[in-house]
Amino acid sequence: MIKATDFGPDFLWGVATAAPQIEGAADLYGKGKSIWDTFTNRKGKIKNNHKLSLACDFYHRYQEDIALVKLLGFQIFRFSISWPRILPLGRGKVNQEGIRFYHNLINECLTQGITPYVTLYHWDLPQALEDEGGWTSFSINAAFNAFVSICALEYGDKVKNWIILNEPFGYTSLGYMLGIHAPGKTGLSNFFPAVFHTALAQAEGGKILRAEISQTNIGTTYSCSEIIPYTQSENDLLAAKRVDSLMNRLFIEPALGLGFPTADWDLLEKFQIEYGTWRLNDRMKFDFDFIGLQNYFPLTVKFNAFIPVIQAWEVKAKSRKKPHTAMGWEINANSFYNIVKQFAAYPNVKNIMITENGAAYHDKLIEGSVVDAERIEYFELYLAAVLKAKNEGINISGYMAWTLMDNFEWAEGFNARFGLVHTDFKTLKRTIKYSGYWWQEFLRN
Repeated sequence: MIKATDFGPDFLWGVATAAPQIEGAADLYGKGKSIWDTFTNRKGKIKNNHKLSLACDFYHRYQEDIALVKLLGFQIFRFSISWPRILPLGRGKVNQEGIRFYHNLINECLTQGITPYVTLYHWDLPQALEDEGGWTSFSINAAFNAFVSICALEYGDKVKNWIILNEPFGYTSLGYMLGIHAPGKTGLSNFFPAVFHTALAQAEGGKILRAEISQTNIGTTYSCSEIIPYTQSENDLLAAKRVDSLMNRLFIEPALGLGFPTADWDLLEKFQIEYGTWRLNDRMKFDFDFIGLQNYFPLTVKFNAFIPVIQAWEVKAKSRKKPHTAMGWEINANSFYNIVKQFAAYPNVKNIMITENGAAYHDKLIEGSVVDAERIEYFELYLAAVLKAKNEGINISGYMAWTLMDNFEWAEGFNARFGLVHTDFKTLKRTIKYSGYWWQEFLRN
């Protein structure tokens, strides 16, 4: 049986969250409107038309929730700072109540012996900036840099561990190309400028923190999936390369000074030429102390000429009769191991942290208990994959489970339950699941 001590005494264990998914108080205490506040009010965009206005009410319950982090045995609490709570209009006047809330939250973490890892951008862009074009507008970079500077100045003496962006491919593709996440924009004409400005933001945000705060540990996080061709046909192999260049390479390679990955796809070459990004390679480069990887599933893809642009199609786990979670995501710990190795192969990646990993299941609260044996089995498989990679010499320094408690899961609303703690969304009562108790026992050993 795998044990926490197998990972060594310096390995870090944490649990991850995000402001818009848990905080609530969406229009209280001076907070401005975010793109997700707007998006959830568009009929049909969120399952069951769920709203994030209350979410888990973490804003009012953070002390008991940090106590849960402590009770479960974790050392790290990862949370994000809501940009519109600090700057209601995205720039300009600072909301002092928002500033005070994060001081209180950070202080509570430190008082309870929990190390805060702070994410600067976890998808809740101020709506006022989206009205100007959001991530498609060049003005976004100055606004983001100002926000980063405020956070560094306010919290840098207490917070030494920072994450610049959460899953840049996630919010640029889902929000600015496919339109299924906020702000709901579609097409390459939105996607490519959003990619360009995001690649600048991740580096410039890092440079600001390094200049402003002493003894910092600065990272950024990438969603990652092993891309598996359905067959070994040339068309399927090329389709897999195109998907890999988007999902896994698009943001890390500019950060490493390699520019955008153009070799395997002429579309990305055209993007690089059109936006003149090669002139900005130095601005997009930053020497991160760690790279955060967030893995939930591999993708098996096959060539499909009828799919615009990418000409690739996912072959779902269910249709291949593979084990999968309630989201339909394939459970494949070996694939997790493979994608960690893929990122570790970059020469300039010094340190990897798993900043999110977890699974949604159809959890039921029955007589005060949630018996989620499937989730426990999932964690056992995936932690074994982390340990295998670590034992082979890959510098993996920590693991953060997604997530502390069931929350607002973006377009899925409150339907997708990933938490170690069950949330009753009517009463907001928290109940530790069996998986939470499993972690408690695991971290004792």
